[in-house]
Amino acid sequence: MTTTNQPAVPVLHEHIEIAAPPADVWALVADVTRMADWSPQVTSTRLAAPDAEPGVGTRFTNRNAHGELTWTTHAEITRYDAERALAFRVDENYVTWSFELEPTADGGTRLHERRDAPEGISELSRELTDAFMGGQEAFTASQLAGMRTTLEGIRSEAETPMP
Repeated sequence: MTTTNQPAVPVLHEHIEIAAPPADVWALVADVTRMADWSPQVTSTRLAAPDAEPGVGTRFTNRNAHGELTWTTHAEITRYDAERALAFRVDENYVTWSFELEPTADGGTRLHERRDAPEGISELSRELTDAFMGGQEAFTASQLAGMRTTLEGIRSEAETPMP
């Protein structure tokens, strides 16, 4: 039996109703290079292979910011199910972020965003969060708020008619 001293990491989850079909929402979510357009934490995303088609195994680098603090993370897409789900795991903190799309009866989409850490969060990430981001509770609250902002941004773009 293996034991760990790592505290439990709560799954964070937010969702939003979008008055646009899943195909339109998927076109936005599946392009990870657009994340900075909606996420208040991500400032830029670069694919490891610029011409790569997104899919399981696609790697990318995010530049992130929280207040004055900036940092880089590296991630890999772990689930890519067209018009249904996208997930990626961040190397530095072991966190998996995911988006799941559900068609709604009215032709729209219910978009879910989750942060999950089945392996726990890396010790380095916990230490940096405690030292520079106000601690775990404050950072978790800011991540939940950021998820809402991200989902609202995706909804706004998905519901805006193309010119």
